Amino acid sequence: MTFEQLAFYFLASVAVVAAIMVVTVRNPVRAAMFLILTFFTVGCIWLLMEAEFLAIVLVLVYVGAVMVLFLFIVMMLDIDIDQLREGFGEYLPIGATVAVIILLQLAIVLSSGPFEIEQMPAPAAATAEYSNTHQLGLLIYTYYVYPFELAAVLLLLAMVAAISLGLRGRSTSKRQKPNEQVRVHKKDRLRMVKMNAEKQD
Repeated sequence: MTFEQLAFYFLASVAVVAAIMVVTVRNPVRAAMFLILTFFTVGCIWLLMEAEFLAIVLVLVYVGAVMVLFLFIVMMLDIDIDQLREGFGEYLPIGATVAVIILLQLAIVLSSGPFEIEQMPAPAAATAEYSNTHQLGLLIYTYYVYPFELAAVLLLLAMVAAISLGLRGRSTSKRQKPNEQVRVHKKDRLRMVKMNAEKQD
C-alpha cells in the first residue's frame, strides 16, 4: 500500500467521523466546527486527486466565508435549544423514512456499476500547460451543464425557503404593503398647520 492510499484512507476516515459528529452533536457551535473539519479533510482529499482548484475553493468559500458567518450567527443569536427539541419526536418517523429511502437510492446507485459517461481525457503526465481549472470548466459547462443548472436552481429554492421560514411567525419582522404605498395621498403624508405669528420682546 502506497503513501497516497494510506493518506486517502486516513483522511476519508476523519471526514466520515466528522460528518457523523455534525449531525449527532447537540451544541450547534461544535457541529459547525466539525463541519469545518469535514471541509478541510475533503479539501485534502481533492489535493491528493490533483484537483487543487476545488480544494482551494472549498477552503476559501465554505470554511473561510460560509462557516465563519454561520458561527457568528449561532454565537450572536440567543437560540433556545430546548425549544427546538420539543417537536423532535413528531418528525422522527418522517426523518427515518427519508433516511431509509436515501440509503436505498445509494445502494441502487452503487450496485449499478460505473456510469457510461464520456470523459475528457487528461494528459498522461501533467505538463506546464495543463490546467485542471480549465478542464473543470469544460466539463461543467459542456458535459454536466444540466446537472450544474439543476443544482443552482435547488440552491436558490433552499435560500428562498430558509428566508421564508426565518421570517414566518415573527411579530418583530417589518413588512411592506405595496398596495397601500401606491394608494397614498398627499393629505396622508403632509399636514398644514396654521400658527399665529409671535414677536419676541
